[in-house]
Amino acid sequence: MQQIIKIIVMVIFILICVALTFLVLMQEGKQQGLGAIGGIADSYWGKNKGRSMEGVMVKVTTWLAVAFMVIALLLNIPIIFG
Repeated sequence: MQQIIKIIVMVIFILICVALTFLVLMQEGKQQGLGAIGGIADSYWGKNKGRSMEGVMVKVTTWLAVAFMVIALLLNIPIIFG
């Protein structure tokens, strides 16, 4: 039974790895350059970034990164999956 759970957790871990890689590659760079000095960052897109598709991708990336770290730690604790 313990081996089945370990296999399921590893499959979930691999799916998270693939999704995390895909999301990171889909996101735009965070380089604002000199535009931030001129106030361009205060435009409509700058203020509503959390509601845009990019904002959603940043939040999903954050949650997937947390899940990645937790599962990676769980898989490496010998007491759990000895």
